[in-house]
Amino acid sequence: MTDLIDDLINAWRGERPDLDPSGLAVVGRIIHLGQRMQMGASQALQSTGLAYTDFDIIATLRRSGDPYALTPKQLREAVLLSSGAMTAAIDRLDRAKLVRRRPSETDRRSLLVCLTEEGKTLAERAAALRFAEAQSWTGQLTPAETQHLIDLLRKLHAGPERGA
Repeated sequence: MTDLIDDLINAWRGERPDLDPSGLAVVGRIIHLGQRMQMGASQALQSTGLAYTDFDIIATLRRSGDPYALTPKQLREAVLLSSGAMTAAIDRLDRAKLVRRRPSETDRRSLLVCLTEEGKTLAERAAALRFAEAQSWTGQLTPAETQHLIDLLRKLHAGPERGA
C-alpha cells in the first residue's frame, strides 16, 4: 500500500537520488497525519461549540484536579500559547462562563483561572468525545503495536532539542 508521502519520495528519488529520503518518510507522515488528526479533533468537538484551543484550556484545568484552578502562566506552559493568545482565550472562556478569574489566596499579585461548574461539565463531555476520536485512529492497531508506536513516538519526541 502506498500513500501520498511515497509519491513525494519517489518523485524526489527521480530528481535527487543523492538525497536520503528516510527522514522525510517519517517526518512527512507525522506532519500529514498530525494535520489530519487536528482536523478530526476539531470536528469531534464541533457539537460542544469549543475550538480545539479552548478545549485544551478547560481540559487542562479539569485534569489539574480539585479546585480546577491554575495561573495563566501554568496554563500557557501546558497549552503552549503565547501570552496574548492565552489572554484572548481566557477572555472568551470567561464570557462563555466556562472559567472565571479570581485572586490567588497565596499570592496577592497573582490571579487564578478557575473552571466553573458549567466548564467542568463541558470539559468532561468534550474529553469523552476527544478520547473516542483519538481512539478511532489507533483502533486498527493491536495493543502491542500501540505500545510500540507510543515508545517510538516518545523517542522521537525526546530527540534533538529544536528550541520549541
